[in-house]
Amino acid sequence: MKKAQPTGRQGFTIVELLVVILIISIGITGSYALVGKIFASSSLMAQRLSAAYLAQEGIEIVRNIRDSNWVNGDSWDDGLPFGDFEVDYTALFLSDSYSGNKLKINNNIYNYTSGTDSIYDRKITISTNGSDSLNIAVTITWFSNNSNHSILIEENIYDWK
Repeated sequence: MKKAQPTGRQGFTIVELLVVILIISIGITGSYALVGKIFASSSLMAQRLSAAYLAQEGIEIVRNIRDSNWVNGDSWDDGLPFGDFEVDYTALFLSDSYSGNKLKINNNIYNYTSGTDSIYDRKITISTNGSDSLNIAVTITWFSNNSNHSILIEENIYDWK
């Protein structure tokens, strides 16, 4: 009597195992590449956020000088000449012409006098926009991930008093 031959397959061939291993390897490699891109992107986004805050701080420095002029009874635009400047939050007037110095960071506070160099450079540009208005442009530049990045914020301030 003859034994019945099995009709279904009972195992995997070597070729099938190699194909499955290849597919899984491609999936894992793609996942690692995606995770690397996410880390690089989140790092750049954190830098962009810091740069945006530094640019806004530059606008606020100029506004503070204008507002201090009003409080002191001076002309609203005293200490706000036209040109490019480097100024940190302690400034009472714009005196340091822009020379491309990096902002320093000391205890999470950015300035130009003490601390370690940061990656950021801030340029405040003041130009005329009429007799009762000044255009303030703040540019933050930095180098990261083998490329240059920058943020520009512009605002007009007025003699509205």
